[in-house]
Amino acid sequence: METLTVEQTIAAPIEDVFAWLSNAHNYTRSKFVLRERLAEPGADAPYGLGALRVLLWTVGIFYERITAYDPPRSFDYHVERSFPPSRHEAGRKSFTEVAGGTHVTWTSTFEIRLPLVGAFLTRVVGVPIIRRVFGRVLDAAQADLTGARIQPH
Repeated sequence: METLTVEQTIAAPIEDVFAWLSNAHNYTRSKFVLRERLAEPGADAPYGLGALRVLLWTVGIFYERITAYDPPRSFDYHVERSFPPSRHEAGRKSFTEVAGGTHVTWTSTFEIRLPLVGAFLTRVVGVPIIRRVFGRVLDAAQADLTGARIQPH
């Protein structure tokens, strides 16, 4: 298992940043997330506690369940199934007000499930790709919330 953390400060109020990032449909603003569908709405908000979202990335498809929802401070999710197959222990986005905006910390603990080579592929291929995808989603949030242009990485 590998734990990946991506952090970025977005120059917008915490409520706006939380609302943007908790709505997974916005992730399609990044070129790495091709489609998103809310398969089951949450109990307290469409993308709230219990929601099931389906994300088609350039690298696979992920069925993610929202397991904790505390606006505007944090929400947790768990990948219930995916292709390619993965094992996912935890995902969390947390939000902290800072001078000039909102600091976002996005953490995920996962592993590609392939016999013999899964741990290696996770570390060498999975972590860099997912780091880039998470970063591009955060860049899209920054652009949408501030009117800034997305900068290539």
